[in-house]
This record gives sequence, C-alpha cells and structure tokens, in this order.
Amino acid sequence: MKKALIGRKIGMTQFIQEDGTALPVTVCELGPCVVVQKKNVEKDGYAALKLGFSDVKEGRLTRAIVSDLKKKGIRPLKIFGEVNVFDDSLDVGSEIKCSIFAENTMVNVTGISKGKGFAGVVKRHGFGGGRDTHGSTFHRAPGSIGACAYPSEVWRGQRMPGRMGYRTVTVKNLKIVKVFEDNNIVLISGAVPGRRNTLITVSEK
Repeated sequence: MKKALIGRKIGMTQFIQEDGTALPVTVCELGPCVVVQKKNVEKDGYAALKLGFSDVKEGRLTRAIVSDLKKKGIRPLKIFGEVNVFDDSLDVGSEIKCSIFAENTMVNVTGISKGKGFAGVVKRHGFGGGRDTHGSTFHRAPGSIGACAYPSEVWRGQRMPGRMGYRTVTVKNLKIVKVFEDNNIVLISGAVPGRRNTLITVSEK
C-alpha cells in the first residue's frame, strides 16, 4: 500500500540544487504521527490507520478522547485522520516519522484550498463579460442561466456566482526534494493547497 502521513503546511521558499538552479518548494511539517486505531475489514468493514498528530494540552480535549488515549497509553493529540494501511507491522501506539518518505519520491498532497469569499462569474470561472462602451449595461453579469419554455428551470451544475475556494483539493505528482528527519520537515516541489498552517495529507503516488 502507499505510504501516507498527516502534517501541516508551513510556507514556501526556494531550494538551491547542486547545479545552482533555484527550485520553488513548500516547507511542510510531517509527523510525528501516532497510530491511534487500527481498523480492519472484519470489524469495521474496511482497513485503515487512524493517525493522531500535533501535541496538545489535555484540558483542550473532551473527556471521551482523553480517556480513550489514556487507555491506549498515547499522549494527548489534537488532530486525527485516517490513511490506508501501508504497513501491517504498525500497531496502536506506534510512532511514524517523515523518514518513511525518501527523497525524489513522487507524492500527492491533499489539503483545503484558500478561501476567497463570494465571487462573481468573471473571477470564479473566467467569464469574459460584456462590452464596456456605448451604454451597455452588461459588464460582469453571468448572462442567460437557463432554458426558455421547456424545461423552464436552471440546469444543475450551471456555472454561477458563489463561494470561491475553501474546498478539498489534491495536487498530484509533486516530488519530495529534501527530508530533515530531526526537525520533521519535508521540502516538496511546487505549491500545495491552502494557506500557512493548513493541515495536509501527503501520500505516495
């Protein structure tokens, strides 16, 4: 199975390669993650690893979560997510670090894109708009949005104004440029979804 890890986007910078070229990279904090639950097909209907990420004070968690973590001997963690099982030897309480990813590995990164608020069709979908001269009143409007007499309704999926961004996005075929295991830092080529401190999931391609 493909390896995966939960982390956080820190920001962007550039990495100078051996030939002197500057490569744009995203600095990501990946792990350490702790296996909180190991799901299987017999009991849960599917196989997955529930990972915990980011230490937190015990008082910031609900009593149910604190009790569950204490029973398993796991420190308080704030963020939980599921990934596919990629190593059957991992049990509850096992710690996974960014060292599972090797340099030059191709990965997919999933995160929540930047929210841009309410936007019109020109900004959101790239509509050309109407003419600006000779008394035209059609500049940035969407224009016709439905049929006439039949079926007399707006068709599903019509491109219209609405909330732009803030949705789950996966960017594929990015390369891991550098791994700093001591600091749990990974440099990934190009841009990944979201603003700074956005939670991301990095998985092997």
